[in-house]
Amino acid sequence: MDWLLAPIDAARDHEVAGAVAWHARLMVLAWGILAPLAVLVARFFKVMPGQDWPRELDNQTWWKAHWMGQGAVVVLTFCALAMVMPPNLSEISLHTGLGAGLILLLALQVALGLARGSKGGPGAPAPDGSLRGHHYDMTPWRLIFEAAHKTIGYGALALAMVVILTGLWKANGPVWMWLVLGLWWSGLIFVFMGLQRRGMAVDTYQAIWGPDPAHPGNRRPAQGWGMRRIAPEQGQGETECSE
Repeated sequence: MDWLLAPIDAARDHEVAGAVAWHARLMVLAWGILAPLAVLVARFFKVMPGQDWPRELDNQTWWKAHWMGQGAVVVLTFCALAMVMPPNLSEISLHTGLGAGLILLLALQVALGLARGSKGGPGAPAPDGSLRGHHYDMTPWRLIFEAAHKTIGYGALALAMVVILTGLWKANGPVWMWLVLGLWWSGLIFVFMGLQRRGMAVDTYQAIWGPDPAHPGNRRPAQGWGMRRIAPEQGQGETECSE
């Protein structure tokens, strides 16, 4: 127990002021817990367990969980940021610089999300009554958005891990904190790999509209690596993975 409670660096004390301590707690909750869970839901639960896909389409449980989870990340992040503002310019560190980069990526993700374009398709027709929409038609902007959103999202998660660890080192956190974070992140990676092997990463387009080749997005390869989709020419029976 003494070893678990001891700071990771025995040569330094573990002393963190109240506001800084709450900054750390909120950021760990936001980026160490909620953000990766929201990503897991978005990747692997576009088709929910028990859903008769592709006969039952466009289950939006994943979408609501994803945006609510990431919305909470935004709120918690800026609450945590307010607790350490204004910054002490004489104590700018690697943690501070990387944290600023993370905030920039977060702001970029929010801007991309707001500018992702229209949905379209049978469930969300355009004002003129047509099925046209950035997502349904997989327009160039939608392709750019999906590539940027996924790349920045995974990049932000990786950067967040580094930011949390550098902050924990700066605060000289006790051993148990390092162990808990290590076990939690290892568990998330294990779950990610297991769900990927089970084929639960269903292509977003087909999760919403199905594999019918009449839908324009089905004439393009799946967006993203390792996504499961039904080849339109195979009908409803067989599946394939697109890397």
